Amino acid sequence: MANKKKESEKELEVDEILSRSERFIEKNKNLLIYGLATVAVVVGLYLAYHYGYAVPRAEKATQAIFRGQQYFERDSFALALNGNDFDYEGFDAIIDQYGSTKAGNLAKAYAGICYYRLGDPQTAIRRLKSFSGNDTQMTPVMTGLIGDCYVSIGEVKEGIRYFEKAASKANNEIFSPIYLKKAGIAYESLNQYRDAISVYTVIKEKYNRSMEAMDIDRYITQAEIRSRK
Repeated sequence: MANKKKESEKELEVDEILSRSERFIEKNKNLLIYGLATVAVVVGLYLAYHYGYAVPRAEKATQAIFRGQQYFERDSFALALNGNDFDYEGFDAIIDQYGSTKAGNLAKAYAGICYYRLGDPQTAIRRLKSFSGNDTQMTPVMTGLIGDCYVSIGEVKEGIRYFEKAASKANNEIFSPIYLKKAGIAYESLNQYRDAISVYTVIKEKYNRSMEAMDIDRYITQAEIRSRK
């Protein structure tokens, strides 16, 4: 009997919920119809944008960047950056036209490298900073390259900040010790030997299987000797 009573009570609760839902729908019919119509319009606009604009733009950007990548791989940085006046406009043009796409974002990284290799670190910094990413490979490399750019224009402290940031972003045996070592060498150039020893020690203790760790004791000893002078 108790079980039947509980089942009966549950049925009444369900009926009451359904009844209230029906009353709400009836009372707010026009509002709901308007709301659904609005959602349908929004969805329609999104689909139109996505398939009629965003996807085609992404495809065009991918096609456009392909030739630039070929020039880049051949170290033809000026052509990769500025185009060939025939069938390829260059990374800068791709950024202007398709900067919001994935390929456009990638073009920012390529353009930054090209400017750096062509001896324009200031513009390289601007392009590299506009690149957005959160992976553990390309993003640390771009961050580290910003550090190289700053060092090349004499802003060593800012360069160190980006080297350490790159090492932190990578957090792996491959890239982190590379940028920590760069930071250490930069610290030494500022006669900040204790800071240099600190980052060298991180390589020795945390990334002891890396290539950079193989001769890091020599760097530590060298910094210790210089710190006593």
